Amino acid sequence: MAAHWTKVIGRVSFVNCDPLYHALPDSWSVLPAPPAWLTGHLLRRDCLTAPIPTADYAAHHDELQLLKGLGILSDGPVGSVLLFSTRPLERIRDVALPSDSSTSSRLLMHLLATRDIDPRVHQMGPDLDEMLSRCDAALLIGDRALDEAERNPELVAMDLGADWKAVTGSPMVFGVFAARKDSPAARLEEVARVLREQLRGFTDDPDFRAAVLESTAERSGFSLERVSNYFDEVRFKVGEAEVEGLNKFLREVCDMQDEIQWFG
Repeated sequence: MAAHWTKVIGRVSFVNCDPLYHALPDSWSVLPAPPAWLTGHLLRRDCLTAPIPTADYAAHHDELQLLKGLGILSDGPVGSVLLFSTRPLERIRDVALPSDSSTSSRLLMHLLATRDIDPRVHQMGPDLDEMLSRCDAALLIGDRALDEAERNPELVAMDLGADWKAVTGSPMVFGVFAARKDSPAARLEEVARVLREQLRGFTDDPDFRAAVLESTAERSGFSLERVSNYFDEVRFKVGEAEVEGLNKFLREVCDMQDEIQWFG
């Protein structure tokens, strides 16, 4: 009998994962968690695979492999990885970084450095009002970023997906579906097949897509239009251009020089 952890799929506890996890087969259990927590769950064998922050993969790539063809990414604006600021970018003196994603924090500091901006950094909980009461700028990700952008559009100073695209010309892969290198191959083949089928359904089946949009809008409180637009911004298929962007981030931002080990 397969170990329990090989029947569990981790997921980010934001709406961005909904297209891949909507109506999963009952044979799989789902472990929701903030992005940074998923890395620990994966390393401890709490789940078979999970979309962990790309920067965390770089830090643990000697223990992990990546499922081919899958990720959480954008090819331009992402809508949910945003820098909010009360001052123009070039006048930012300090920035509050949240504790829930290593990728976005490292990406932001890299992008600011390309503009010769070097603010003081403060680690804080992801509460925009509190962050901006202490710092000129604040980084938010996921549902909080989507919500605050709707309520405070005048404070949005940078969409990190758009800025990375402008600087590099490549898509930005924020999260990668990772698995331990010692995971059972047969179970990895099965979970990869299931997730790719979910992606095909969302991409090719209008009824499945509509069901995902309705479910996400009802659960999140975002309008159906905003959810639909968001799922045009965030993407999940990793092809050649995405691999090129991923390698740029791993090398230039995370200083990972080893080759990615892919599964499948």
